[in-house]
Amino acid sequence: MAAVVDKVTVFVLRPAPAGPELLLFEHPYAGIQIPAGTVEPGEGLEQAARREVAEETGLRLVEPCRLLGQAEDRLPEGSRIVAATTHVYARPDVTSFDWSVFPRGVVVTLQREANGFCQVLREEWDRWPDPQYLTMSILGWVPQEAIAARQMRHFFLCEFRGETPERWTAEADNHRFAVFWAPVAALPPIVRPQDGWLSFLSGALHLPYS
Repeated sequence: MAAVVDKVTVFVLRPAPAGPELLLFEHPYAGIQIPAGTVEPGEGLEQAARREVAEETGLRLVEPCRLLGQAEDRLPEGSRIVAATTHVYARPDVTSFDWSVFPRGVVVTLQREANGFCQVLREEWDRWPDPQYLTMSILGWVPQEAIAARQMRHFFLCEFRGETPERWTAEADNHRFAVFWAPVAALPPIVRPQDGWLSFLSGALHLPYS
């Protein structure tokens, strides 16, 4: 089993007359979020931070990014994270039918282990604005080395001084995101557990953003 999967979260601030504003996006099925994602193999942390912002918001950062800190993201009891993109097999055997693929960074629930494989369950729900129903469920076997029990999150602060619309859209992961700036002093509700990440931002607000 892999040791740990690295994640990044990126606070992008821009100066505004009433105080700094934070870059956010609204997922059509999962609420308002901060740009974040999984570090790819061989990718640097800051490189991953810039890539995630570009993919989820369309905004390409040129200013330096500052590492604010890191913390272990505790997975739910019994959960694992896919550490390497892997085929999903019908049996604990690579010669069995491989009928799906789990990408790196997906959280799954461990069911059982056998012959160097783990049987895992991946579920997605329609959760916004309220939990409604299960939209997808995939149960299958993946090699033990393809999953990890721990993930580490690295928090970055990036300054943006360019021009953008107040709101725009971005296409990512087969979804259309609504991207916007929000005053740090009056942020809209951000989905859990991302709302807890804002504590990493609070200590950085003494920096000159206006």
